[in-house]
Amino acid sequence: MPSFSEPPAVRTSFVGAGSSRLYVRELGRGRSIVVVHGGPDFDHEYLLPDLDRLAARFHLVYYDQRGRGRSFSGDHPGRVTIASETEDLDRVRDWTTHATVAVLGHSWGALLALEYAIRHPDRVSHLILLNPAPVSHQDVLTFRRSLAAGRTPQQTARMDALRADPGYMAGDIAADAEYHRIHFSTAVRAPAHLDQVIHRLRLGFTPEGLVAARRIEADLYEETWSREGYDLLPELRTLRVPTLVIHGDRDFIPVEVPRRIAGAIPGPRLLDLPNCGHFAYLEQPELVEAAISNLLDGSGAMPHRAPIA
Repeated sequence: MPSFSEPPAVRTSFVGAGSSRLYVRELGRGRSIVVVHGGPDFDHEYLLPDLDRLAARFHLVYYDQRGRGRSFSGDHPGRVTIASETEDLDRVRDWTTHATVAVLGHSWGALLALEYAIRHPDRVSHLILLNPAPVSHQDVLTFRRSLAAGRTPQQTARMDALRADPGYMAGDIAADAEYHRIHFSTAVRAPAHLDQVIHRLRLGFTPEGLVAARRIEADLYEETWSREGYDLLPELRTLRVPTLVIHGDRDFIPVEVPRRIAGAIPGPRLLDLPNCGHFAYLEQPELVEAAISNLLDGSGAMPHRAPIA
C-alpha cells in the first residue's frame, strides 16, 4: 500500500465540451469516491492536498462543478440548476465506468450529494456527508442566525462594504479573500488552517470566472435555500444507502443541522469530531480518513461515535 508521503500520480481531463465541460482530477486505485465540493461558488482546490490522503486506499475523483474553477471555459454556462448539477454528477459517475460509486460531499456539496442520491439511489454505493450544510429552508434560517450572532458589528459592516465594493463585484480575488476570511473566521479553530483555506479558495479562478460562479450560486440558492418550502429531510427517509455524517464540534453550522440530517436517514453513522471546525478533512485528517475507510470497508468501528439526537 502506498504511503501518504508517496502520493499516487494525478491525472486530469475534461468530461463533456463547451460551457458544460467538467474538469476532472483523479488519483489512486480501488473503490471510486466522487468528491463534490462546496460553495456552491467554489471549486475542488480548497480540499487539496489534505483529502488526497484517501488515495492511498481509494480511487479519488474530484471535479469542478459546471461554470466554476477550471470548468469555466469563458462561455456562459446558462442557468445552472439542481437538475443540471445532478446530471453533471451522474456524467462524472458514468465517466468512471462504474455502475455505482461512493459520493463524498463537503458542506454545500453534501446537499448536492443528497439530491443526487434521492434521484439515483441505485448509483450510490455509500454516502459521506462531511460538515454538511443545511438541507431545509428552516435550517438555513437557523444557520444564518448563528452566523450573525458569531460576528462582531465591525465584521458585519466590513462584509457589507465589501459586497458593495466595485472591485469585489468585478471579481477581485484579494477582495474576495478578505470577505471569506471574515466569513470563515468562526469556522476554523487554528489561524494556520484558516490561512490555508483562504489561500486555496480561488486558485482555479479568474475574476471573470468568479463573477460567473457567484451568479450560479445565486441561481442555486433561489431554487433551494431561499425557497420557503425547500426541505430534503422527508425524502431522506427513503434512502437505503450506507451513510456517514461527519461534523466538527466547533463547526459554524449548528450541530442540530447535521443531527437532523443523520436522524432522517435510516441507519447512518454520525461522527462528531472533537476540536474541529467546518473543514474536518484539514483539522482532523486521521479521524476522517479512519471513519471513511471503516465505512467503505464495511467495518463497524467508529472513533468517537456520537449518538443521534
